[in-house]
Amino acid sequence: MRLHIIARGKIGRSAEAELVDRYRKRIKWDTMITELPDSGGDLPPEKLMPVRTVMLDEKGRHMTSAEFAKLLEQWRDMGVREARFLIGAADGFDEQQRSEADQLIAFGKATWPHMMARAMLAEQLYRATSILANHPYHREG
Repeated sequence: MRLHIIARGKIGRSAEAELVDRYRKRIKWDTMITELPDSGGDLPPEKLMPVRTVMLDEKGRHMTSAEFAKLLEQWRDMGVREARFLIGAADGFDEQQRSEADQLIAFGKATWPHMMARAMLAEQLYRATSILANHPYHREG
C-alpha cells in the first residue's frame, strides 16, 4: 500500500524537511509526497484504487500509535492501494472537505504548524509500519 502525504505549502530546506526525509527513507512501504500551493491547486487524480483519505485536522480523532498502525493494517488487508494523508494550509479544512475524508485524525489538542505536522506525520507513518513489522522502534509502556 502506498502512503501518500499531500500537503499545502512548500517545506523547502528546513529542519522539518530533514525530519520528513529521515523518516520517509526508513519506511519500507511505497511513499510519496505531493506539495500543493497554499490555496487552489487540485489533488492529484486517484490512479491507484481503492484510495482512503485521511485529513490531519483539529477536529479529528486522537489515536495512539498502535491504533494508527491497526488502521493502516486493516486498510492494507482490505486491498486499499493508497492511503492519502492531507495536511491543510494555515486555515485548515472546511466542513465540506472534512465530510469527504474517510478519517480525520489529530495529533493532540494543541494546534501545530503545518510544517511540524508534516514531520510528525512522517514519524508516525514510520512508527506504524515498524509496529506492523514487529520492529523494536516502538516501545510500549
